[in-house]
Amino acid sequence: MFAVGIAATLATGLLAGCGSDDDDGGDGDGDSQVTLRVGVFGQFGFEEAGLYEEYEALNEHVTIEQDSIAENGDYITQLRTRLAQNSGLLDIQAIEVGNIAEMTGDLNGRWVDFNEYEGVDTGHFLPWKLDQATSEDGRVIGLGTDIGPTGICYRTDYFEEAGLPTDRAEVSALFTDWEAYLAVGEEFAANGPADVAYLDSAGGMFNAVVSAYEERYYSADGEINYQETEAVQTAWDLSVQAAEAGLTDKQQQFQDEWNSAFANGAFATVASCPAWMLGYIQEHAGENGLGNWDVAQSPNPSNWGGSFIGVPEAGSNKEEAVKLAAWLTAPEQQAKLFSERGSFPSSSEAHELPAVLEATHEYFQDAPIGEIFTQAAAEIPTTIIGPSDQVIQENITNGLVALEQQGLSPDDAWSSVVSQLDNALAE
Repeated sequence: MFAVGIAATLATGLLAGCGSDDDDGGDGDGDSQVTLRVGVFGQFGFEEAGLYEEYEALNEHVTIEQDSIAENGDYITQLRTRLAQNSGLLDIQAIEVGNIAEMTGDLNGRWVDFNEYEGVDTGHFLPWKLDQATSEDGRVIGLGTDIGPTGICYRTDYFEEAGLPTDRAEVSALFTDWEAYLAVGEEFAANGPADVAYLDSAGGMFNAVVSAYEERYYSADGEINYQETEAVQTAWDLSVQAAEAGLTDKQQQFQDEWNSAFANGAFATVASCPAWMLGYIQEHAGENGLGNWDVAQSPNPSNWGGSFIGVPEAGSNKEEAVKLAAWLTAPEQQAKLFSERGSFPSSSEAHELPAVLEATHEYFQDAPIGEIFTQAAAEIPTTIIGPSDQVIQENITNGLVALEQQGLSPDDAWSSVVSQLDNALAE
């Protein structure tokens, strides 16, 4: 059946995704052979963690094929086109959290409602994660895979040199709120190593603060209101305060210079440090950072990143695809994905499994990351997500970069942000 699936793919080209071959249309009777195709972006982790092989062993009539596009930007463009045309869709499609609002909005009818399928348990997901994938009329169009609960990553060697506590519980106790976090920064700047900044960037500070609010860029009725919200005002003011006090290394996150700064030990903390970033820091800080990084609790945990999987209504194997989607996102599989790939579960039941709850991270001085990020996940609010969230946050971050790197005043930087967004949101 696998060979037939390949032949079908070649015969119909790249637009053949919806036509996963099976003998009976994939009605889920458990007897007929079926090939299910899963569309993802990047290294999503299911295949790498061996979950497809495990499912195929448990369900001998199922063969799973995966199509992966490296960048989510390219992936989501293709997915939007195929949803609009209602063709070319794979049996299961991944959805990044930054795109979930448009899928639960006008496009929600293009996806199956998991509420309508017996055997799909949505009760084990964190409530705010389930809310993100639920349309206004109550349709659940995506099942959560991973999330990005945040802590604060910090260098114990630099904290020791500055005369600050290094124990993660004591450091967490220092960070009672974001004002306290910056107050520790003032102490660090006065007593710490002269060539080391307290935090990497004003943009990172903004993200840490703004993401912990329920209302950031959109109102509850879906109107863009970023210029009026307490979240943006508070996050902007604290970020400007950090920059003007000289506490930042003036970095732009995910640029080559930022990666080099990790390797060179140029800053002491990362204010918004989700579970998935630990691997990123380990990769770029390398041997020089081994034994020097640790993780403290954030005063206001938020979510950064995460994804869902959904089943398009246009698929011809919906019953079987729904079964596979439910299995891939069940607590046990999420725990395996965390152990194998570091993707933190979106299932509260998975958080109670020993593989998650008792997990530690050797590079971060054996920090109990399962316990730290489980606690953070439980405190995350249900944030209102809009279709232009990424555009708005990128432009505000760019304004802070201009303030730090080009010397713009806070008023001029904010005016530039508003002007840029007026143009971007009008397109």
